Amino acid sequence: MTYPLIVVPFVVVTVLVTLATRRRPRFAERMASSALTALVLVGLTLVFDNLMIAVDLFSYPEQHLSGLKLGLAPIEDFAYPLCAAFLVPALFTLLTPTASRSALPAQKDTA
Repeated sequence: MTYPLIVVPFVVVTVLVTLATRRRPRFAERMASSALTALVLVGLTLVFDNLMIAVDLFSYPEQHLSGLKLGLAPIEDFAYPLCAAFLVPALFTLLTPTASRSALPAQKDTA
């Protein structure tokens, strides 16, 4: 079960960073947009991973998988698009100055 263990740090970081933005404005809107994005990305992953595996473009050693699959695609493949859908907007939110900070007048150097 190597692949599920590789996914765990990505999921943990995504959850922590996303939760760190819960007090920022428009959290609910961001979560709704991320959920919709995740749904689209998971759908695309489902289609294209199954196609690529079906035509033998790549394969996974069974001993490294959890055993859960959606079609031919291992469930672990779906963690990355889910993480991307939530982590990228959360990082953008954390790295963007809040309106209250940017609205403050600049302090003059009195020295």
